[in-house]
Amino acid sequence: MSLKHAVLAALLEGESSGYDLAKVFDVSVANFWAATPQQLYRELDRLAEDGLVAARVVQQERRPNKRLFRLTEAGREELHAFTAAEPRPTAIRDELMVQIQAVDVGDSAAVRGSVRKHLDRTRERLARFDRLREHMLAGRDEATYLRETERVGPYLTLMRGRSFEQENLRWGERVLDVLAAREARGV
Repeated sequence: MSLKHAVLAALLEGESSGYDLAKVFDVSVANFWAATPQQLYRELDRLAEDGLVAARVVQQERRPNKRLFRLTEAGREELHAFTAAEPRPTAIRDELMVQIQAVDVGDSAAVRGSVRKHLDRTRERLARFDRLREHMLAGRDEATYLRETERVGPYLTLMRGRSFEQENLRWGERVLDVLAAREARGV
């Protein structure tokens, strides 16, 4: 998967400026794809050059003009083709995993500190995902929401992000327990 498809999928929500798209990425797309605002702006320019999005300039007083982007029919066709393709297997590249792999010859206290920071960020993301879930449900139970909503994709990716972070939390707590027990035994 490329950033291209993540941006196109985010634009399914409707016309957006690069700034607003960065906020959308931070809130809803971040549960499965990360990108900096600079990466998003570069990708939007490429997508416009390729005809997958169209941009229009909105004149603003006392502020710089802004460009709003929307999916074109070609962009929708690209997303359709992407959804029909066989996805590549997920690959994990995680520096924390490398630290833990090497903890037996490394600085165990520093690794435990890294795991604690990881758990803090995980809890923050879970809290953000829970707030987003409550906002999406708007007082409805999940079954009602899934039956009534126009677009189910954002909710399903949110659920995957939540379960990923819940597992990160369980795993990180277990790592700390194991490392503490080994330290208590003098290993």
